[in-house]
Amino acid sequence: MLFPKKVKFRKWHTGRKNAKKLASSVETRGVEISFGSYGLKALQFGRLSSNEIEAARKVMARYATKSGKVWVRIFPDRPFTQKPPEVKLGKGKGDPVGFVAQIKPGRVLFEIDGVDDKVALEALRKAGTKISVKTKVVSRNMM
Repeated sequence: MLFPKKVKFRKWHTGRKNAKKLASSVETRGVEISFGSYGLKALQFGRLSSNEIEAARKVMARYATKSGKVWVRIFPDRPFTQKPPEVKLGKGKGDPVGFVAQIKPGRVLFEIDGVDDKVALEALRKAGTKISVKTKVVSRNMM
């Protein structure tokens, strides 16, 4: 699982969840394929936990075998907290539980290279099923 070595603040503010504002915001960085031939691009806003990212990476690496190379273009650096079950309100913020990566539409999440086209497309499709945002497979030729 991915997590930062050191963080400046243990707990972050929750952030906005207004669907209209989130739908209008799109990513400006990391929107083009930089390393591989094929990539998995996010189509909607969401937060990916480090477990989701690791599960998708494992599926891709396993399907691509040793000849393929996989790049993970996102990193979970945002801590999230959770209160224990059956705790009443007004007792403060919960303890940090894990880390998530905040995703905006247009962001390239994973890239793959060094394998056949069919293998790359299937590996990215399988990785897309492991994460909680809608995605599409893009290639360097398409961009």
